[in-house]
Amino acid sequence: MSVIIRLKRIGRRNHPTYRIAVADSRKPTDGRTLENLGHYDPVHPVAEFREKVDVERARHWIRNGAKPSHTVRSIFRRANVYAELPKPTKRVRTGRTQDTATAKARIAAKNVRTERKSKRHGERVAAKRAAKKAAAAPAE
Repeated sequence: MSVIIRLKRIGRRNHPTYRIAVADSRKPTDGRTLENLGHYDPVHPVAEFREKVDVERARHWIRNGAKPSHTVRSIFRRANVYAELPKPTKRVRTGRTQDTATAKARIAAKNVRTERKSKRHGERVAAKRAAKKAAAAPAE
């Protein structure tokens, strides 16, 4: 089960209010949630009441693999959720390695195929234009 942290709209018309919810990614946005981590009220007149986050629970879920949405990620940044989390490690690419000569040969072969293809395309276009001209010319 992939877990996502996203916003769930609970506000009335023209006054959006959201819950920061942890849910299964396959469930609908307004569906069942595993846990509520706080709320976000973007139109509240007092800035300190616009967002409230349970930082420890958010860190717990992120450590266990939950992926926050873009908006939730920016809310978490403002709430310093990522302050004590370890930096993610960069992915090490695995697979076949090529020496530069093999890579250059592969690129050259691809360029040759592309040139042949574009040449054939140009010939077809020229033949169509010639046929169109011949059809448009008055018959004698």
